[in-house]
Amino acid sequence: MYLTIKQLRLQAITSAFFTPTTLRRAIERFGFVQADPIRSPARAQDLILRHRVKNYKAGDLEKQYPKIRLEEDFLYAYGFMPQSTWQLLHPRTTTRLSITDKRILEIVSNHKKIHPAELEAYLGRKRTVNAWGGYSKMTTKNLQNLQYRGFLRIAGRQDGIRLYEAVSTVPEWMDPAERLEKLVLLIAAILAPVPEASLRATLRHLAYASPSLAGRKSIVGTLLTSGALTSGVADGIKYLWPSGKLARKKTADLVRFLAPFDPLVWDRRRFEHLWGWPYRFEAYTPPAKRKLGYYSMPLLWRDDIIGWVNISNNRGDLIIKPGYMKDVPADPSFASAFEMETEKFRHFMESSE
Repeated sequence: MYLTIKQLRLQAITSAFFTPTTLRRAIERFGFVQADPIRSPARAQDLILRHRVKNYKAGDLEKQYPKIRLEEDFLYAYGFMPQSTWQLLHPRTTTRLSITDKRILEIVSNHKKIHPAELEAYLGRKRTVNAWGGYSKMTTKNLQNLQYRGFLRIAGRQDGIRLYEAVSTVPEWMDPAERLEKLVLLIAAILAPVPEASLRATLRHLAYASPSLAGRKSIVGTLLTSGALTSGVADGIKYLWPSGKLARKKTADLVRFLAPFDPLVWDRRRFEHLWGWPYRFEAYTPPAKRKLGYYSMPLLWRDDIIGWVNISNNRGDLIIKPGYMKDVPADPSFASAFEMETEKFRHFMESSE
């Protein structure tokens, strides 16, 4: 099947956006929302959800998280997910628990939820080298390890610090081959339509997300052969998506300010192919080398990403500075749509209390 850029754009936008709904339903619909701690002007998870959750305001996810039984965990990145996705990741390992692990599980099980500092009263304040080469408290590392293995879950946060509780239900056993297929189809749906090379690269993260699953190298071919994945080619690039017809409906006259980790822009290979310019996330780029800005947010107009915005929030004074890679649309409806998105963003940044 040969595709046009227009067809791919429409399919990507249709896959990424749906009628705003409740927070629980939006995350169920997505299957995964990537998280990032940078708040400029809001965290990535909030910026992603504002387009998909009705009347969403910054911080709503953190406030509602304990009530709606979501999970924090790693899929192809770290983020939030429904329990249906979380269950596909486990069991990650079948190795036995150490004596220390068993002791921690016993302690946590005797608490409704526990702060890492509370665990120090039982285990002391030893430090250990973390994954970044720095030092973390041993108690924190032990809790993270038990969460990774599926024995603990994150119950919420206190001043940004994760609170842990024992997992009350063990994931139902599922054939590993079926689990792998469901995970791959989920990721393909989130990023659809996705270049085959990008999907295969993303699936390498499953070596960490669920290391017990074998067959990661051959699963894409298997799903194409079975028809569970459909493919098409544009400019020599092979795109994949879960079986179904391509979207044909037109995009609305809307402007959207997108998070750097929004599914629509997540794959930089696809971004450059579909929208004709290279978007880069520059928060970790030295200031002198930045071209777009510290936290530039892609600017979507109809079915085209024409530039970006940098947004600062100084004590409630919202300043939005756009930049353009393409000509500024002369259509009067663009200015109106830009102003509408600006007002929506102001509402989003208001306290939801």
